[in-house]
Amino acid sequence: MQLSVAILLASLIAYLAFRVRSLDRSGAYAAFLIGTMIFGLGGWRWAFLLLAFFISSSALSRAFDAHKREASEKYAKGNQRDAGQVMGNGAIPALFAGLHVLYPGETWPWLGFAAALAAVNADTWATELGVLNRTSPRLITNLRVLVEKGTSGGVSMLGTLASLAGAMVIGFLAELLFSIGITWLIFLPVTVAGFLGALFDSFLGATVQGIYYCPSCKKETERHPTHDCGTQTTRIRGWIWLNNDWVNFACGAFGVGIIFTFWFVRLILNVT
Repeated sequence: MQLSVAILLASLIAYLAFRVRSLDRSGAYAAFLIGTMIFGLGGWRWAFLLLAFFISSSALSRAFDAHKREASEKYAKGNQRDAGQVMGNGAIPALFAGLHVLYPGETWPWLGFAAALAAVNADTWATELGVLNRTSPRLITNLRVLVEKGTSGGVSMLGTLASLAGAMVIGFLAELLFSIGITWLIFLPVTVAGFLGALFDSFLGATVQGIYYCPSCKKETERHPTHDCGTQTTRIRGWIWLNNDWVNFACGAFGVGIIFTFWFVRLILNVT
């Protein structure tokens, strides 16, 4: 019964997201797959936390379009998420939903699930709201270097605060849904893991993510092989295979690594 409901719910959400152009066709299929796994294997709590990420990130992607137009040409993709973006953000949470079935009495699958979502949510909020900062962002590897808005690895005060808020939302809901109350033993680690995951995303963007150059627009961009204008872009730094989808995946994975570090330290110290 739970799996049947999961298929129905995932189909409905993927269809609606496709209709409102939050997902393209490939993204809708991927969202159906990820949603079915998480809804069906995890249950309503897992579904609720996933929806909190998806709805908030989709809404922010469409907000303040006029202010984001200049920065959007630097991003690898537009507001419509494709299969790569959905899998980059959702593959790790889906994995932990599967592990929950194998270890139903354990807390750690929920922690891994929540930390991965907190990280990608923090990164999305930072990306979508950081471009509204009035001053130019600074490169995360050298905070003295000013860069254009939308540049990979650029951080700002507004973007950093938005990142923290995005992680806190998932952390709060993860705590509330898991214990039906607040004990802070989930909220704080998930929030920190999500925030650090987003910072790691920015670090990768500033160092090893594949970045390209449009000779026509004379701008750096994540888009390849062609820019918005149709001109072929050339690589200027980073690894060719490390595109934005893989950086998002690494962001979630880093958040998971942080939460498990917290968890193991807690076990060693026997903190209750």
